[in-house]
Amino acid sequence: MKIVMVLTSHSELGNTGKKTGFWLEEFAAPYYVFKDAGAEVVLASPAGGQPPLDPKSDLPDFQTELTHRFKADPAAQQALANTVKLDSIRAADFDALFYPGGHGPLWDLAESGTSIALIEAFERAGKPVSFVCHAPGVLRHVKTPSGDPLVKGRKVTGFTNGEEADVELTNVVPFLVEDELIALGAKYAKGPNWAPFVIEDGKLITGQNPASSEAVAKALVTLLS
Repeated sequence: MKIVMVLTSHSELGNTGKKTGFWLEEFAAPYYVFKDAGAEVVLASPAGGQPPLDPKSDLPDFQTELTHRFKADPAAQQALANTVKLDSIRAADFDALFYPGGHGPLWDLAESGTSIALIEAFERAGKPVSFVCHAPGVLRHVKTPSGDPLVKGRKVTGFTNGEEADVELTNVVPFLVEDELIALGAKYAKGPNWAPFVIEDGKLITGQNPASSEAVAKALVTLLS
């Protein structure tokens, strides 16, 4: 079982002068779910090297058992500091694809031709693809072979408008994940803000928020096994 995790390389939170990136829990929880299941995990990002961590996700309020495990794991830290460049990843070499969220992906991965082509390659090969929190937003330009949006008619979830309002970034992000998925024709659904909520539609797995990251990863492992 070989899984590639794709992280953002984008660190600027719009025009706020603040930093963003990937959300720590959304990386750490799936990483250990995959490793504990015996998977080989490769980390990739558009720029390669150390992806930017959303500093807010490093605050004490947002730590979990698995983020603490990451901070005590030099091998995992080393792997994260040395992500391979996304354009070096070939779908044929992997069994599944996972995208952690954080706000960063809305700027780079959502618009990356490399990312779009990679997701399309996994999908067309019948391999599972999974996304959590803001990461379902990277599907906005991903198409089926017939040219329709990949999410059209598919059951998906992702970071809600209410959650974005809670973090006061509605007017900062380039687009709202919930609105974008609905506009693309997805059958968007959501649970209560900040509660775990995961949807599986065939080999497309999406999770609503940071609390959903471990469950998305477990669903992916189940699908692979």
